[in-house]
Amino acid sequence: MSITALIAEDEPLLAEHLERELQKLWPQLTIVANLRNGVAALETGLKEKVDILFLDISMPLLNGLEVVEALAEEWPFESKAFPMIVFVTAFDQYAVQAFEKAALDYLIKPLRSERLMQTCQRLQQALAQKTPVPTTTTLEQLAGLFNSVPNDNRSYLKNLQASSGNSVYFVAIADVLYIEAVDKYLKVVTAEREYFIRATLRELKAQLDPEQFWQIHRSTLVQVNAIERATRQESGTLIIHLRQHADQLKVSRLYAHLFSGR
Repeated sequence: MSITALIAEDEPLLAEHLERELQKLWPQLTIVANLRNGVAALETGLKEKVDILFLDISMPLLNGLEVVEALAEEWPFESKAFPMIVFVTAFDQYAVQAFEKAALDYLIKPLRSERLMQTCQRLQQALAQKTPVPTTTTLEQLAGLFNSVPNDNRSYLKNLQASSGNSVYFVAIADVLYIEAVDKYLKVVTAEREYFIRATLRELKAQLDPEQFWQIHRSTLVQVNAIERATRQESGTLIIHLRQHADQLKVSRLYAHLFSGR
């Protein structure tokens, strides 16, 4: 059976070099696309159901981590094993440790043929052992990677400055029920009203106490104390019900393990 791969790297020369090296080191590997941004990587990965993704960490539109996170939410796990992921990155000791912890592979720029050969061997061994249905451990490892961004602040945020209409409000973090990414903004929801701030979910998440706020979807953070219960629908989807708000929040399968036994 043919093994398929996709390359997503926004540096054209590096992308072409990677494809040439892969063709030499692994002639049986079929590279279905060589792309320049994360959105194209996500769309093509889902359409082609590739076995391997080589993803640049820093890409336009969606970065490599965001591509994997979105892919995990939409992947047809019932019929196809989740792709093997290889991140391509400039040297960053923390990133390397995170990738190793998540049992994923990585390549450091500039690429070396010896290291790429090791990666090809690891991929071949892993693919030979894969089963069509992913284990819970696979998703937990991915979630662990997304939740492993270090916090360099000595303390977590206590308040947010947010807008509502023509006013700027100081919102206590303790009053926030959940935070949701909406276009270029974050919607901050309390029991009384909604506010908007200009930031990314990843930026804000790094400033929040992970014991207080859980990520339950690539676009949603929820305050743990605001959760009343989580119920599972017939489709298998988990839905969170809040204590002080009528909104119901969807939990992606990437984070469903947070509610096992709860």
